[in-house]
Amino acid sequence: MHLTILAFAQAQTQLGFRERVVECTAAESPRALLARIAPGFDPAGMRVALDCEYREWDAPIGGAAELALIPPVSGG
Repeated sequence: MHLTILAFAQAQTQLGFRERVVECTAAESPRALLARIAPGFDPAGMRVALDCEYREWDAPIGGAAELALIPPVSGG
């Protein structure tokens, strides 16, 4: 299946893309998918969302069409 990955702020800088479509399986987790496509990527401190809902890094992707990598937000 196809999954669109959206990377924001430092995730975009680390991965080198803002948006990318990849192949994955429903059973694959966001952590496993990123380890496969970007072995050096460190998601520490980031949140992951599948179809606009926060999920755990090791939860299955299921039928999601979009994965968003959301870095910590600072305010002021």
